[in-house]
Amino acid sequence: MTGERIYLYDTTLRDGAQTQGVDFSVADKRAIARELDRLGIDYVEGGWPGANPTDDAFFAEPPAFERATLTAFGMTRRPGRSAANDPGLAALFQSGAGAICLVGKTWDFHVDVALAIPREENLTVIADSIAAARAAKGHALFDAEHFFDGYKANPDYALACLSAAEAGGARWIVLCDTNGGTLPDEIERIVGDVAQRIPGSRLGIHTHNDTENAVANSLAAVRAGARMVQGTLNGLGERCGNANLVSLIPTLMLKMGFTTGISEAGLRRLVHVSRELDERLNRSSDRHAAYVGASAFAHKGGLHVSAVEKDPTCYEHVDPARVGNQRVIVVSDQAGRSNLLARFREIGLEIDPNDPRVAKLVETVKQRDYEGYAYDAAAASFELLARRSLGQVADYFELLRFSVTDERRYNAVGKLVTESEASIKIRVGKEVQHTVADGNGPVNALDRALRKALEPSYPALSAMRLVDYRVRILHANDGSGAMPRVLITSMNGADEEWATLGVSTNIIDASIEALLDSFNYKLYRAGVAARPR
Repeated sequence: MTGERIYLYDTTLRDGAQTQGVDFSVADKRAIARELDRLGIDYVEGGWPGANPTDDAFFAEPPAFERATLTAFGMTRRPGRSAANDPGLAALFQSGAGAICLVGKTWDFHVDVALAIPREENLTVIADSIAAARAAKGHALFDAEHFFDGYKANPDYALACLSAAEAGGARWIVLCDTNGGTLPDEIERIVGDVAQRIPGSRLGIHTHNDTENAVANSLAAVRAGARMVQGTLNGLGERCGNANLVSLIPTLMLKMGFTTGISEAGLRRLVHVSRELDERLNRSSDRHAAYVGASAFAHKGGLHVSAVEKDPTCYEHVDPARVGNQRVIVVSDQAGRSNLLARFREIGLEIDPNDPRVAKLVETVKQRDYEGYAYDAAAASFELLARRSLGQVADYFELLRFSVTDERRYNAVGKLVTESEASIKIRVGKEVQHTVADGNGPVNALDRALRKALEPSYPALSAMRLVDYRVRILHANDGSGAMPRVLITSMNGADEEWATLGVSTNIIDASIEALLDSFNYKLYRAGVAARPR
């Protein structure tokens, strides 16, 4: 199989848009489409012209592609109409797409019940529609809807539908596991049967993830001969999603030896493309996603780290850099000397491995992890802890006291509002600052009060902003006395991001601890000198 070509067809902009909670704007669709083109995807399905205003606007001014073929999706002509007089097909033919993919019925049950037409007529519908699409655009594809269900019920008729599409001139005939209920062994057997009738060089696979087998099913189809794979970025799709191209692509290339339209340089963009989609959707990326997750190459146990340091292939199935990811050495209660030394090297901290402070820091980290300080999620707080233990972080300021009040009241127009006010007393150099600020919550008020006190002495802080605030309750069985852990994510400009944490029985105390770490980390990374005392 080494070197054989697999074609990639992305349906994120249509199938992905059917995901609950996902609503692409036209700008989103154009931006995602351009990313897919830069990645090296062969076909980018832009949507269904004529189905909704968003898709109409997208196809009216489609993005310019360098590599990909923009594809429009639609259905075969309606029974009782000719292809030339079908309004649905007309919208596809008039779109700016370079190819058309038509979905048609291949399960005799659907033909009998849903279409309610003779089975022979359905074969004519398929052949006519594909021929018209090919004549209009020169490039037609056929999605065989519910093919695997249809094949299991009536293989002769399901194959006859594929033959009709082949006769109409379809470049690709795509076998669809529409309800996601087929298992890998069935997929491989059935695709193998089909490949005896239709060359694999014209067969594609389209799977859904309802049994958590979409990727496995796609790979099984490829093993059986299919040479085109449809899927979505990050496995988006209705119900349980579609086959995840982000995991399929590196598996096909790095594990199975196939070539695709994606170069080695393009493959290194995989993490970026996956996370860019999540940013567009305003949702957190899956840390544990295969290949691209932030934890995909994270090592926590001390023995694992020792082995990885000597030979990465012990616990890393591929070089993370090949997909644009990186190794992460996690520091936690399972950490040993190897974890810390590896983490020190990662942050550029030089220290003798036999320095007694290393052993002391290992015990400190383990104790603090037991108390709830999960440094695997807050690398900036860990770096501050380590460098402070070595005397490498200056005392930029000293918090003397703070208070926060919340007031719920009706404002002048009779609207019920809640306002927060924070008071901070802090020593900066030889001066004591006392500032007060309000905010749209206690954390925002504290952040603003701290900035009032610190920015006159440390202007570098003005470039920093808080972008995320999360609370996890530890020991939840303690009820209202449970311990909150606060994780704050901050950014400096558009490209530098760090996370800090605080733990306390008091959520405001935990929040101020995480805030102070964030401010200190920014000043340290900026190389700012502390004000003399």
